[in-house]
Formats: sequence, C-alpha cells, structure tokens
Amino acid sequence: MINAKKIEQLAEQITNVIPPSVKNMADNIEDKVKAVLQAKLTQLDVVSREEFDVQTQVLARTRAKLDQLEQVVEELKNK
Repeated sequence: MINAKKIEQLAEQITNVIPPSVKNMADNIEDKVKAVLQAKLTQLDVVSREEFDVQTQVLARTRAKLDQLEQVVEELKNK
C-alpha cells in the first residue's frame, strides 16, 4: 500500500536538510526518520492509486446502472 521507496526518499530529503552537527548526534537518524514516517503513514486511512482507480471505475459503472434504473422507473411511472 505505501511505497517504501517514496518513504526512503522522503527520509533522505529530511536528513539532508538537518545540519551536520545534529547528524553527528545520531548515527542512524535516517533509519529513525524512516521508522517514524512508516509508522505515521500506516496510521493514515489511505489507499493505493491502483485501488483508487479500480474503485473509481466501479463507481462509474454503478452510477451508469443507477441512471438506467432511474430512467426505467420514470418510464413505468409515466405509464
């Protein structure tokens, strides 16, 4: 669901803006940032792009069927 490569890139970008004196205090700050990012991102209620696209298609098909049914109901009312 969550792209590990993106998290790694984000963690790397964060560690790149940290001053060198701060970096020296923690040898594995990048790993810690990755872990915190991973933990927080997994708490979010998100879906993958692929799942989103599939659900969008399902919704479009459902909407089309609903429109057809509404039309049939309207025709039956008019009879």
